[in-house]
Amino acid sequence: MANEFPQALTIAGSDSDGSAGMQADLHTFFRRHVYGASVMTACVAGNSYGIHDAVNLPESFINQEFKDLADDYHIRASKTGMLSDSDLIRTVIKNYQKYDFGPLVVDPVITTKHGNMLLEQSAYKTLRDELIPLAYVITPNFFEAQKLAEMEIKTDEDMKTAAEKLKDLGAKNIYLKGSHHNPGQTKVSDYVLLESGKSFWLTGDFFPTDRKNGTGDSLSACIAAELAKGTDIEQAARIAKKFVDIAIKNEIQVGHKFGPINHWAPADEL
Repeated sequence: MANEFPQALTIAGSDSDGSAGMQADLHTFFRRHVYGASVMTACVAGNSYGIHDAVNLPESFINQEFKDLADDYHIRASKTGMLSDSDLIRTVIKNYQKYDFGPLVVDPVITTKHGNMLLEQSAYKTLRDELIPLAYVITPNFFEAQKLAEMEIKTDEDMKTAAEKLKDLGAKNIYLKGSHHNPGQTKVSDYVLLESGKSFWLTGDFFPTDRKNGTGDSLSACIAAELAKGTDIEQAARIAKKFVDIAIKNEIQVGHKFGPINHWAPADEL
């Protein structure tokens, strides 16, 4: 019977070097045994040295992508990646509300892993006020959590407080990624707050490597893939943490500078 195989959707930009964005999402869907569909919102020209050009796709084209998928496929979970301006965010919101594409995982791409802003204030406000309330799960990095919660995070209690504030924005479940920036650190602890009120820590080793491109994309994509298979949110979060930790630990030598994580590695260890 058609559409029995689990299908997940990435709504994101295409990264020409394959290390992040839509390509990282599709790598992850494949490794988690889920068929990956895509709504391309932008095209990015770059490599391991950096991003050198980017262009958004027209709204009419994005609308058609959504329609064509809805007409033929059974998308069971979706995720968003980098959405660069308010018009693009609202186009995605309009289409997600129009079609049944399952629970939404929002990777709120607001800052880099080093804390530099990627969005203008107007786009940030649209993401915070209009997209995040639609999210079944949000997966902010440490700096994005500080921005969204409007607070500095220094302690474990601060992490918990920030997660509660993020939940107040409307997202049902929060996966808050811990800091990777403490001198001499050997562990990274992420904090998960579920819709049920249950919370827990996910702690793994810190790996001092420059092969980390696509980590956030892959974590959110792994959660979406598991949701598409019917995995409950707690187990999906645990699987995603292990997936990216193994992919970072087992380096792959691609590119000269900031390389991708190794999506092949987790297959035999999960």
